Amino acid sequence: MSEQMPREEPAPWRQWGEGLEPDAVQQMQNACRLPISLAGALMPDAHVGYGLPIGGVLATQNAVVPFAVGVDIACRMKLSVVDLPVKDLERRRDSLIRAIEAETRFGVGAEFKHRRHHEVMDADWSVSPVTQKFKDKAWAQLGTSGSGNHFVEFGLFTLYEPLRGLEAGQYVALLSHSGSRGTGAAVCDYYSRRAAEKRKHLPRELQKLAWLDLDTQEGREYWEAMQLMGRYAAANHALIHQHIVRHLGLEVLLDVENHHNFAWKEVHRLHGVEREVIVHRKGATPAAAGVLGVIPGSMASPGFLVRGKGNPASLNSAAHGAGRVMSRTRAEKTLDWKTVRERLKERQVHLISAGLDEAPMVYKDIEQVMAAQADLVEVVGRFDPRLVKMAPSGERPED
Repeated sequence: MSEQMPREEPAPWRQWGEGLEPDAVQQMQNACRLPISLAGALMPDAHVGYGLPIGGVLATQNAVVPFAVGVDIACRMKLSVVDLPVKDLERRRDSLIRAIEAETRFGVGAEFKHRRHHEVMDADWSVSPVTQKFKDKAWAQLGTSGSGNHFVEFGLFTLYEPLRGLEAGQYVALLSHSGSRGTGAAVCDYYSRRAAEKRKHLPRELQKLAWLDLDTQEGREYWEAMQLMGRYAAANHALIHQHIVRHLGLEVLLDVENHHNFAWKEVHRLHGVEREVIVHRKGATPAAAGVLGVIPGSMASPGFLVRGKGNPASLNSAAHGAGRVMSRTRAEKTLDWKTVRERLKERQVHLISAGLDEAPMVYKDIEQVMAAQADLVEVVGRFDPRLVKMAPSGERPED
């Protein structure tokens, strides 16, 4: 098989969930036609993305596809259960809002005037010309949340079973979703263009799936830059949670985090043989046996703390959220704030800020998404949003 020519028969892949966008399904099919592809999976929250659909999982041989990782490299979720009485979600609402607004920043290009500190800035940022160039910008944005579907929320957390020394029961928790900010986007832009230059003969429908071999300089650079963006995104969340918790004088009782928009070197049994492969999870959550993760809904629907079941057919993966059913443009044209506020009031949600393009109606029913992947994860806890902060209307999405 030519290294540039598509496979005649797609690599095997499996879909979870019904009624997915036909174009997203076609994107998954296309990805499995790459000569480097070995297996794939499509999660029940899937929708169209660049190259690989969001909710797409792709295993490849010794190669990484920048657009199968995603633009917001290492975007992640972090949940911190805190020692605040449940009744204080309402009684101390104003102080909780002030803490969120003081301790992170939302919006494209959001930065801190007085920079935050984390050991990630002492790492080797010369692993790629992009990370080297953008190190100063990354430092200015350290601890910020960005735009698009990124959020910081306080909510009611119900733990269904004892976990890591915490008894089952109801608690207050802090939940955040964001990634590697402008630097991660710059890494994706640079290396996706380099990959495209190397794969000019790919058919049009596969051009955004151009890859970098990991035994080339560009492939190694991208891989190291991606790893650094993973550490950087984790540092963003660590600082957001650390500063908000400290601002309020609270203690963390339990914390769980996971990321998506990433590629991992993993061993999987494919075609009867165990082999090391590169598993891309674009908008998909790692769900190996026993691994904890967080799958959010929308600003007016629950998110879930889950434990992976390690289903080999999904390449040990699960959905990363509810998944969109409405484009941002259509949401802005067809929805109105009066209807949205009524929905939020029904769900006891106080919205600090957000755009109409993130209204609850633009997302799938998270309960249906969870039902469709009962063989991938088990639910350990539930998070119901109460105070929600996202980028205000008019911001360009970075997700």
